[in-house]
Amino acid sequence: MKIGEYNTLKILRDTKVGLFLGDDQQDVLLPKKYVPKEFFIGNEITVFLYLDHEERPVATTLKPYVKLNEFAHLKVNYINKFGAFLDWGLEKDLFVPFKEQAKQMEVGKRYLIYMYLDEQTNRLAATSKVNKYFSEEISNFEPNEEVEVMISHITDLGVNVIIENKFKGLVFSDEVFKDIKLGTKTKAYIKQVRPDGKIDVTFKKIGLEAIDDDAALVLKELKANNGFLGLHDKSHPEDIKTVLQMSKKAFKKAVGTLYKSRIIDIKDNGIFLK
Repeated sequence: MKIGEYNTLKILRDTKVGLFLGDDQQDVLLPKKYVPKEFFIGNEITVFLYLDHEERPVATTLKPYVKLNEFAHLKVNYINKFGAFLDWGLEKDLFVPFKEQAKQMEVGKRYLIYMYLDEQTNRLAATSKVNKYFSEEISNFEPNEEVEVMISHITDLGVNVIIENKFKGLVFSDEVFKDIKLGTKTKAYIKQVRPDGKIDVTFKKIGLEAIDDDAALVLKELKANNGFLGLHDKSHPEDIKTVLQMSKKAFKKAVGTLYKSRIIDIKDNGIFLK
């Protein structure tokens, strides 16, 4: 059984306090309030394991906002003389000792954290001193490779992301064409891995693959608007961004693809679906 992770366990027995899950060597309680309406002894159930208020392993069917060895943006619920306690979607808040706070945390504010297992106490805890948990290896990502990223923070330079829960990455501000929320996980694409190991990322595919995707988006918008879209070469970039969430350059390439395929007509007031 792994604390801080999802475990698929066998249902051993039903009691007044809940279901006991596990095997002959080890079991854990799934409290009554989390027991599904229908279950059968001997069947398997997937649960998340953590320590309850008495530091005993306990199972839940609730889904936490973060798992062991992952990053997340979490809000501080309260602070006491030992440290801060974060809302991570479970009954017992996630503890951040004062020594693990990059700067003193405040109630109600959100912070980028990493959840780890304290080897001395075997308790789950979090730290906002996250830099030591990023990989120092040079990644072997390929250009246009699809990856999962989490939005970590935003600067004047662009949107900083965490790639595959391991590497730092950056999406430059002039390539951001959608609303960004800290902590959000989304797919992205590798733009390049620089010689110094820094990774440039984009939210859209690059090259010919990107043109295909953008053309499909323009076509979808045309169909949704009865075959007409009031955008053209002279449209303001912000108008294109508002309607299609793409750059003017990408829009012109997409329109060119559709025109060459004889799917649309281009007129002074916009584009028309044939």
